Amino acid sequence: MNAKKNDIIDPKSYANFLEQIKKDIQESQLKAAMSITKELTGLYWRIGKMLSEKVSLEGWGAKTIEKIAKDLGSSFPGVAGFSLRNLQFMRQFSECYPGGIYETAVSQIPWGHNIALMQKVDSLEQRIWYSQQVIENGWSRNMLLMWIESDLYSRQGRAVTNFKETLPKLQSDLALQLMKDPYNFSFLTLDKDYREKELEKGLVDHIQRFLLELGHGFAFVGRQVNLIVDGKDYFLELLFYHFKLRRFIVCDQLS
Repeated sequence: MNAKKNDIIDPKSYANFLEQIKKDIQESQLKAAMSITKELTGLYWRIGKMLSEKVSLEGWGAKTIEKIAKDLGSSFPGVAGFSLRNLQFMRQFSECYPGGIYETAVSQIPWGHNIALMQKVDSLEQRIWYSQQVIENGWSRNMLLMWIESDLYSRQGRAVTNFKETLPKLQSDLALQLMKDPYNFSFLTLDKDYREKELEKGLVDHIQRFLLELGHGFAFVGRQVNLIVDGKDYFLELLFYHFKLRRFIVCDQLS
């Protein structure tokens, strides 16, 4: 005989259960973002190493690297990380870490953080130390720059410790940046669609304020509203209705 279902839920127990699931989802998202970051950073280091070797051994110059950038741009049109400037950063990156990056925190921080470290910190030991602090404290790029400019390394006087892989705090600026890193989305060729969704979400999130600015009589009907014309499906990005004018008002992107 089946047990009788209990429709009476303890609010505290339910809240704790839901919070546990949400935390698990967020941690999984963060792990996935850090995995992508590590793969991308490793790729950049390997490309930089190959470029550095070609420059040293075969005397490749700026024009050849520019040609590589154009050819990669043609081969991977949805990926924005292979510009001439970024290829130059990759070469510098491999030369800053000749022994590799895989056993250091450098491999787990966003590319923008690594560029900042290369531009602002000359010492290999200090760059690795700052990258560890980024992970441990969840620093954004701007926060990292602030601590570098204040010479935190010298003031704390701490030597580089053995790196232990860890996750930044879910609420930290770094966690948010990792999950929204444009380099990651570009690398996965998700950048365009993701940004369109972010823009659309931002518009909807502020729709109430927007309607108040428009004045009285406007009502928000929906987004991506399906409209069938002559048997074809069309999706209106934003649809409003004006009660006084008795008219629908469409906000759509021009194609």
